Amino acid sequence: MKKRIETYDPGETEALGEEMGREAKAGQIFCLSGDLGVGKTVFTKGFAKGLGITEHVTSPTFAIVNEYEGRLPLYHFDVYRISCEEEMEDTGYEEYFYGEGVCLVEWAELVKDLIPEDAIWITVEKDYTKDDDYRCITIRQEGEA
Repeated sequence: MKKRIETYDPGETEALGEEMGREAKAGQIFCLSGDLGVGKTVFTKGFAKGLGITEHVTSPTFAIVNEYEGRLPLYHFDVYRISCEEEMEDTGYEEYFYGEGVCLVEWAELVKDLIPEDAIWITVEKDYTKDDDYRCITIRQEGEA
């Protein structure tokens, strides 16, 4: 599976996340990639909304993982500050990855070897030649072209 979606404002990016959150199943792992400020957290807020989560969603940059309760538990990781895979083990990530909730992992490329093969990768990119709110979002299943 590989899809490319263009959004033209943060509301559209959030709506895409919400749609994917509504369709999410227990045990799924979504890996978010993209530069700082491209909309990964905006997407995540929509995803949480799609899971029925009403809490305020923030990036867990310093906590590494935030937990939210909804239709399914959401485990929102931000591994930007993880310096090595061994440090990731200290978070107890396996319990989250192989549990009954859904994981969203920002900066997952930094711990790629720990990510299960069936993870869904979401890359958010900004095209600086277009409008400031334009985003190109690519969704693919790891291992597929």
